[in-house]
Amino acid sequence: MRTIAGAVVVMAALAAGAAARGPGEDPAQVVGSPRGPRLEGAALAAHAKEVAGLLRCPVCQGLSVADSPSTMASNMRAQVRELLAAGYDQEQILAYYERSYGEFVRLKPPLRGVNWLVWLAPIAGLLLGAAVIAWALRAPRGTAADETDVPGPDTLPADPSLARYVLRVRERAYGWPDGVSPARAAAPAAAPSPPTAGKRA
Repeated sequence: MRTIAGAVVVMAALAAGAAARGPGEDPAQVVGSPRGPRLEGAALAAHAKEVAGLLRCPVCQGLSVADSPSTMASNMRAQVRELLAAGYDQEQILAYYERSYGEFVRLKPPLRGVNWLVWLAPIAGLLLGAAVIAWALRAPRGTAADETDVPGPDTLPADPSLARYVLRVRERAYGWPDGVSPARAAAPAAAPSPPTAGKRA
């Protein structure tokens, strides 16, 4: 049992060491011959930082290779510098790491295949939300007939016995004589229509 456990520990250490060194394949076999200029000095440092910022650290949560403090990220930064110095361009380097770690290693995945959903889903969600809000604002809240059907303060029920009860409640609650509101009591009676010109009194 101890021998098996020791072998497992050794194999795990070897695998971790290989992972820490980064991709072990020859870049020329993966992405072809270098297509860019050989960089050096300040241009090499600036472009190496830019490319490292596009790669996700495989052992960190959401950090780029440029920002990660892990040993693996440090090794990847050094390898990115070597590849740029050898003349490999940005897309070749990203493709090289994608071959080893999958598309997950790219912080900005290219627009292809299912990745279209990642880019278009937020836009589609915004458009759908705007359509729902516009529909809710334009929906009718009530017809004119509904508004005219609202009873006024002087409206009485059609049932005479219930109408008498309502008048008594208004008289006791509001002090209105006979339950009639002062506004209705003060309203002038309708004047009779004048006689037509063709008729004599």
